[in-house]
Formats: sequence, structure tokens, C-alpha cells
Amino acid sequence: MVLDAVDHRILRALAQDARVPNNALAARAGVAPSTCLARVRALRDKGVIRGFHADVDPARVGRPLQAIIAVRMQGHARARLTSFLHELAGLPGVLNVFLLGGAHDFFVHVAAPDTDGLNDFVVEHLSANPDVALTETNLIFQHAQAYVF
Repeated sequence: MVLDAVDHRILRALAQDARVPNNALAARAGVAPSTCLARVRALRDKGVIRGFHADVDPARVGRPLQAIIAVRMQGHARARLTSFLHELAGLPGVLNVFLLGGAHDFFVHVAAPDTDGLNDFVVEHLSANPDVALTETNLIFQHAQAYVF
């Protein structure tokens, strides 16, 4: 699907606030409300907009410590990369999982209650797994959301 400037303005506004009313969204995009509604519907139908989500602050729900854990799998586990990705995504505290090309197979973005909780996550779910060859944990000190549309 080819996106024009109006589509990009709609996407940027929705990425910043998915609850924005259609009239306000139309004003931000510079189109009539009926046009805006049709554009959003088309973006959803084409799969450009995959859904609308709440942006939950991990610190306010008891998980103030965030980290990115790089994971490298054993050579014999290559056939299980996709299933392992979905297993990781279902674990408590996991915010995002990225399957990569390069030196590491995954980046796992996690939120933990404290350093002991982070350590427990790495030991129980990664280091104890015989398919995992290596983990490298990087703490996140700050994060800024980017809206590139």
C-alpha cells in the first residue's frame, strides 16, 4: 500500500494517542472527518494499523527495572527459533522479543521488579535452557518513544 502525507499524519497522531477522537484526528491530518474515518478504516483493512494498545508504565505496575537481554542460541536449536520467540513473548515481564540476524539471535526487552527478579528471569528462562548458548544483559536507563510516521 502506498501511503501519502495524509496517511502519515494520521499514523503519527494515532501512534502518539490512539484514543484521539475522529474529529480531532481529522483536524490534525487536515482532512474532513468522513475522509479521516475512511482512511483509518482502509489503513486497518490493509494491515498498516495492526491494533490499538495501552501504553502501560512498567514502573507503575511494580517493574521499574528494564533491560535488553541479547541471546545467542546453540547451533542445534536453529530449527526452534520461531517457537522460542513465541515462548519468550509469553513470559511474565517480557515487553518485546526481536528475532535478529547478526551476532545474536534475539533481543529480549524485559521489565523486572528489581535486580534479583531480573537475575531470576535470566537464570530460570534463559541460562537454564540447553538451547541457549549465551546471554548478555544490558540495563536500560532511559527510553524515548519515536514517532517516525
